[in-house]
Amino acid sequence: MKKKALRAALPCTLPVLMGYIFLGIAFGVLLAEKGFSPLWAFFMSVFIYAGSMQFVAISLLTAAFSPLSTFLMTIMVNARHLFYGLSMLTPFEKMGKLKPYMVFSLTDETYSLLCGIKVPEGVDKKWFFFFISLFDQLYWIAGSCIGAMAGNLIPFDSTGIDFAMTALFLVIFVEQWESASTHLPALLGIGITLVCLLVFGADNFLLFSMAGILAALLLLKKQLAAPDGSDTAPDNSGSAAGDVTSMAHGSSPEAAVSDKKGGTDR
Repeated sequence: MKKKALRAALPCTLPVLMGYIFLGIAFGVLLAEKGFSPLWAFFMSVFIYAGSMQFVAISLLTAAFSPLSTFLMTIMVNARHLFYGLSMLTPFEKMGKLKPYMVFSLTDETYSLLCGIKVPEGVDKKWFFFFISLFDQLYWIAGSCIGAMAGNLIPFDSTGIDFAMTALFLVIFVEQWESASTHLPALLGIGITLVCLLVFGADNFLLFSMAGILAALLLLKKQLAAPDGSDTAPDNSGSAAGDVTSMAHGSSPEAAVSDKKGGTDR
């Protein structure tokens, strides 16, 4: 049963493989540029596994120790997972002992796969979902380690490489826009984000944007319901609103931390 689920899950994750290898390499190179060994890339990708937050963590590791700032930044960068987590409560109910790992490993791309993929006939859904999540993390770990080793062995200018995360959010947003049953959540995300950006400024708008988007989606829950009466989540349209804010936060998560400190970290 497990082997059948593993064989079915592997082909479904190949698109994520292509993205995670290159994004992981970008993270590893930036980490190596700050003087960290490949072991740091390995353990961060195993135990943190937070994509954009790992990019931000590079600056946090080299900045003055500030637990409060780190806590707030982590919430702001990962606030979009509020949408993911709420919509996956029901699918994860029957995961049993695998549930803690499924919650931990729920990244943007894994969420998109779990929401949009159809479980092949005769394949155990629980193990199918598990292997999708596991393969995705293994790809990220591999890319991170490759990038860290390359960064230590091959010196080169890494300027602009951190834009890879913003490019990823843009791709996710476009995919969700095309597959969503309604574009209202995405439009709400764009509108609320722009208003908060104008009102609160580039350094402070993110948390207000996410709170506004969450409130708007909750208030419009009935209007966003599917024709059969079920909620559109886990339709990707809801998370598209969060991706808008993540993209607007800047092309470099690392630069966002630097801006908080009032300077640049390059």
